[in-house]
Amino acid sequence: MERINAVITGVGGYVPDYVLTNDELSKMVDTNDEWIMTRIGVKERHILNEEGLGTSYLARKAARQLMRRTGVNPDDIDLVVVSTSTPDYQFPSIASILCDKLGLKNAFAFDFSAACCGFLYLMETAANFIRSGRYKKIIIVGADKMSSIVDYSDRATCPIFGDGAGAFLMEGTTEDVGVMDSILRTDGKGLPFLHLKAGGSVCPASYFTVDNHWHYIYQEGRTVFKYAVSYMSDVSAAIAEKNHLDKDTINWVVPHQANMRIIEAVAHRLDVPHEKVLINIDRYGNTSAGTLPLCIWDFEDKLKKGDNIIFTAFGAGFTYGAVYVKWGYDGKKQEA
Repeated sequence: MERINAVITGVGGYVPDYVLTNDELSKMVDTNDEWIMTRIGVKERHILNEEGLGTSYLARKAARQLMRRTGVNPDDIDLVVVSTSTPDYQFPSIASILCDKLGLKNAFAFDFSAACCGFLYLMETAANFIRSGRYKKIIIVGADKMSSIVDYSDRATCPIFGDGAGAFLMEGTTEDVGVMDSILRTDGKGLPFLHLKAGGSVCPASYFTVDNHWHYIYQEGRTVFKYAVSYMSDVSAAIAEKNHLDKDTINWVVPHQANMRIIEAVAHRLDVPHEKVLINIDRYGNTSAGTLPLCIWDFEDKLKKGDNIIFTAFGAGFTYGAVYVKWGYDGKKQEA
């Protein structure tokens, strides 16, 4: 029996229309374009500012575009998994909402939480469902409305984040393409340095937690930066070495879009030129679980069948890892 592997067969994405620029942000908090660009590398970020719309809206827009572009029959979708840190509700899941909104009658669905590393973990998770032989077509979505948990009076964190979603269709294949290998890790050291303090079962919402801004991202930037540089660089080098890839045989690096200096450190460790690294942090900021699929959505037309791609990410927990993908089709220009 031929070995079944999981291949990405289509991409969809969505970012909201409203763009929050550095100049506008500087009127809200004590910052400026030079400070943000030097330390983070973000020029602008898209924000979902319509009342009553949450992360499921972003996810739905990305998944609907994916289904339209691939022409997949909704009845053929076996599974939907959404990676997010900003669900619409504690329950039900965003994935279950998508099943209704997209007319998926034969799928089961669940959400997946691993912060900014969520979509990376999700790629390997979905690939294993495909490899089992029981599931043929899976939609995976990385989506976050980060503006819902950002304190726009905190100059250290508010320039970093934006809202957006990306989606992949994953299917079975017997060709030598798809998700080839992964190294995924969680070290558990990250809780004190990067968290959302209130709103969970340890610290439920109260007047006190709201008044003290405990429902917003807390981050010790220097510590998180240090771990992100070390872990993303090391794991990217490890997966390249494990699969006998080098600067000449790596076609693309897709790093989590958290900080331009982290991205540059990963590229330096792999010794790959700047033009092989997919970067859109300047236009979208850090969309958490959305960054990896949005990068592919943005640059899909550059990809060719057989391209060797290293995805890498780092998130709260700390969670981190790298996934090696051999791309499955020649890219095409994105539709509107």
